[in-house]
Formats: sequence, structure tokens, C-alpha cells
Amino acid sequence: MAGTEAGASAPVCVLVGAPGSGKTSTGQALAALLGVAFRDTDGDIEAQAGKPIPEIFVDDGEAHFRTLEAAAVAAALASFDGVLALGGGAILAESTRAALAGHTVVYLSVELPDAVRRVGLGAGRPLLAINPRATLKHLLDQRRPLYTQVATVTVVTDGRTPRQVAEEIAAVLKDR
Repeated sequence: MAGTEAGASAPVCVLVGAPGSGKTSTGQALAALLGVAFRDTDGDIEAQAGKPIPEIFVDDGEAHFRTLEAAAVAAALASFDGVLALGGGAILAESTRAALAGHTVVYLSVELPDAVRRVGLGAGRPLLAINPRATLKHLLDQRRPLYTQVATVTVVTDGRTPRQVAEEIAAVLKDR
């Protein structure tokens, strides 16, 4: 795959998007369709830290979490060859945006009504703990240009099941 050294593995595709865009559910469905593994960098961070992400935010702060996140993304991009999902804020790090160059990055676009319906009141999502709807709107507005910047493909997820979105991504990947 372009952007990787000879012999190095790279993800089949990298999923990015806001909370509620369906990165995990779509990623799992896509990996099953393609017959490859699925990996979520949030899980990598929790395994490394030995605690859930909300506890990392409370105990160590968002800056520490973002440092762990950038390292987890860099490691996964260099070593994983399945479907990789990044946390919603991973693209905030300039180093992560640069590392995504040369990879097939699929931006799962979602509008506020669907995102709110999918994330509910933000349980387990530290950035959505206070006023989830307003915060989610702010995150969507703030991050959309960054998702668009790193994306090689944008797929709209509103009103669609993870399986439908995964089938569209699989078709796009097949055509590449």
C-alpha cells in the first residue's frame, strides 16, 4: 500500500469520524465482510493504560490521553493490516494527520441528529459528559475540516445501518 515501506504491513483502511459516526460497529462489519481483523485504537490505549478512557481523562487529563492516543495510532498504522478505527479526536494531533498520509482513510460522516441518537447521553464518553448535544455539535463543527483533510473517501452514515455503510466501503475498496 502506498505510504508504507516495503515489507511493512498497513491497515486495509482507517476509519475516522465523530462520536456516533459508527467507527466501531461499521469497522467490525467491514472487517467481517473483508475477512480481516478489526482493531480500535481506543482499546489499545485502555490496554496500555490499564484503565478505561474515562478514568484516563479524570486521573491523568486529556493531554496525557492525547499523547497515548498519538502513540497508539502510530503503532497501529505501522503494524496492523486489518480495519483500523481511530478515536474521534485522534485527528486533532498534527502527527497523526501526517501519519495518515498514504493510507486509505474513510471518513464516516454523520450529522448531529444521528450522532446524538447513537451516542445517547454520552455515557463513557468523557468529552460528552456535560451537555452532550451542544458538545457534540461543537465537536462536529470543529473536527469536520480535519476529517475531510485526512480522508481519501467520505461515506455518509446518516439513516444507514453499519452493514450498509460497510458494504459501501467494501465496494469502494474493491474499486481502488
